Amino acid sequence: MRKGFLIASSMEERLDTTGKRDRITIHDVAAAAGISISTASKALNDTGRMGLETRERVKRIAAEIGYRPNALARGLLSKRSFTIGLLTNDTYGRFTLPVMAGISDALVDHGVSVFLCAIEEDPTLAQIHVEAMLDKQVDGIIATGKRLDRRLPLDLSNLNVPVVYAFTEGAPGSVTFRSDDAQGARLAIEWLAKLGRKRIVHVTGPENFFSVRERADAYRKVAGEERPVLFGVWSENWGHEAVARLWSGSGEKPDGIFCGNDQIARGIIDALRERGIRVPQDVSVVGFDNWEIVAAQTRPPLTTVDMELKELGRQAGLTVLALAEGRSVEPGIRKLPCRLVVRQSCGGDTLGI
Repeated sequence: MRKGFLIASSMEERLDTTGKRDRITIHDVAAAAGISISTASKALNDTGRMGLETRERVKRIAAEIGYRPNALARGLLSKRSFTIGLLTNDTYGRFTLPVMAGISDALVDHGVSVFLCAIEEDPTLAQIHVEAMLDKQVDGIIATGKRLDRRLPLDLSNLNVPVVYAFTEGAPGSVTFRSDDAQGARLAIEWLAKLGRKRIVHVTGPENFFSVRERADAYRKVAGEERPVLFGVWSENWGHEAVARLWSGSGEKPDGIFCGNDQIARGIIDALRERGIRVPQDVSVVGFDNWEIVAAQTRPPLTTVDMELKELGRQAGLTVLALAEGRSVEPGIRKLPCRLVVRQSCGGDTLGI
């Protein structure tokens, strides 16, 4: 009861004559907890020597009365802005949104906000946004995009803040995070083989994409060098066309199809159904991306490889935070493993391998 009274009293004291509430300060936290301002500050900032129970009690009371640290004052003391810039040319958001979700998850507990700027392919616009980020004194920048083998249209290598790259080509000597496409392809082929599929083909996107070549190489190493790869475009229409090619030719037809993305896979499944070919009874199909809006709505729902972009963003966020805090980070490319999400399009009943 006494604790509740202290909190209520403190809150009442923060009302001005107009009935509006002033900002809750550390003075209120100290009064509500019955401790000195110095002790309250140490508890909230995880400094000083005190019992864990006391520290947690102060933090709980601070949350109950609505105390929020003054970001400006905190920045002045630490010489940081507690903001990270996120720069992307993926204006559609297919890859950037899950990466950003991971970044936010990683940074929110550290009181760091994310400042997103979309630059398309315009170097002038990119320069404007970078200058705006620097004017806001961001603690670091994460660059992300829509291809692993393309850089953003701006050189970020000589900035006075740390830069981390995620799902885009990084500058020499930088820290770059990317999904392990070869490992993801192996997951898909090995799963099809485990299901007893022996005539597996690979239908994918343009051969000039690094990720396409990496997945195709991994496919051939597992399925056999003689197995066919059909290169095309990232679309459902290409999936329809690929089925027409495969079923109009001579020889045995595929009993398993590994697709370069979920859109191609959806087109293939629709085309097979139109021919009276059952999925997965006659042909098993696996996609790549785990794009939920496509994979879950495909009929039957699509087994696919998840590139774990949220985890990729989380790792990038933690790394840029470490660099902003002055910690040493070894440069280089970090490949994060993919995950196979099993649905009904190829058989099996495990929701994630």
